[in-house]
Amino acid sequence: MNETTLCVVGNVATQPVCKETATGTSARFRLAVTSRYLDRERNEWTDGHTNFFTVWARRTLAANVASSVSLGDPVVVQGRLRVRTERTEQGESRTWADIDAVAIGHDLARGTSAFRRASRGDTPATAPASSRPEPNWETPPASRPDPASRPQPEPAGVT
Repeated sequence: MNETTLCVVGNVATQPVCKETATGTSARFRLAVTSRYLDRERNEWTDGHTNFFTVWARRTLAANVASSVSLGDPVVVQGRLRVRTERTEQGESRTWADIDAVAIGHDLARGTSAFRRASRGDTPATAPASSRPEPNWETPPASRPDPASRPQPEPAGVT
């Protein structure tokens, strides 16, 4: 199946709305993406056209968006593009660009973020992340073997 996947960097334009549906949790928000260009006559950066996308998140991603993303946040969204065209009651044609998100995160080029791993309450066999011991990430110092302890080659012709 051919799908248009894209990665978009922009700002959250509306507060994310999260709802429970028959198929699971769903969240949506509007994303504003404004191009910038260098105006050589004025020698300054200028805002270009702004595109708006409706970003849809499902299941766990939706719940994490609801607790992590706020109005105005700079985000990076990766997902599938869906373009919808509908007619209004007055007969006008309206077109919307939606992104079915696969991944959403804060744009760390414009700020900092503190990641917290979400615990999986739906799997009883999985222990919460806080009860797991932290692995030892330190690399032990390289030990140099004593040259005298190395095996010495046998002289040629000796049996």
